Amino acid sequence: MKHDKLVLVSHPLCPYVQRAAISLTEKAVPFERIDIDLADKPHWFKAISPLGKVPLLRVPRNGEETAIFESAVILEFLEETQANPLHPADPYARARHRAWIEFGSAILNAIGRFYSAPTEAGFLAETSTLSAMFGRLEAELANEARQGGPWFAGHCFSLVDTVYGPVFRYLDAFDRFGDFGILDGKPRVQAWRKTLSERPSIRDAVAPDYPQRLDTFLRAKGSFLSSHRNDLPIALPSAQSA
Repeated sequence: MKHDKLVLVSHPLCPYVQRAAISLTEKAVPFERIDIDLADKPHWFKAISPLGKVPLLRVPRNGEETAIFESAVILEFLEETQANPLHPADPYARARHRAWIEFGSAILNAIGRFYSAPTEAGFLAETSTLSAMFGRLEAELANEARQGGPWFAGHCFSLVDTVYGPVFRYLDAFDRFGDFGILDGKPRVQAWRKTLSERPSIRDAVAPDYPQRLDTFLRAKGSFLSSHRNDLPIALPSAQSA
């Protein structure tokens, strides 16, 4: 099945897919998004995805189609082929941004350990780890504050922002379980989180039922977090876009 525009192969909960969707939206690139069931991957997907993971970007070129996999590669491909760059032009600043993107991936790994921890001791250890990682981010934002502006690099929205929007979306879900103090004493991170949540490209990178889907996923983990839920009602966002 051929397409005449980019196709983002997706899963509704994947934060790495969200990065690609945000970048495509910020660059005003038309694309189609296709969700698949990772527990029952379609044959066409397995045929073109060497790692069997999402995101995967299907790119039409000269009547053929190329499949690009891994979110970091997809983001760099879009930087090289599409207008409206999200990386800084200076190579030193660009390398630094790439490093903090990797740090964002490390935070996602820590978040996975946090919501999967089976015991209280493990949960508390992962809570401490996350708090410390966001503490490093708080210090970095203090350095960036010299430039002013609401984004990681001051007044310019960048790929770093596309990466941390999905990170903070997890914290929105955790807030429904309780207050774990992960961002206590980190006002710059808290302000950045709020600003990112209001960005249309970030807000609309997930479907309106995302909070409900994520809540169901977390409940099913059988972890320490899922067994100590506050059972607060889930407020689904409006489907209306700004």
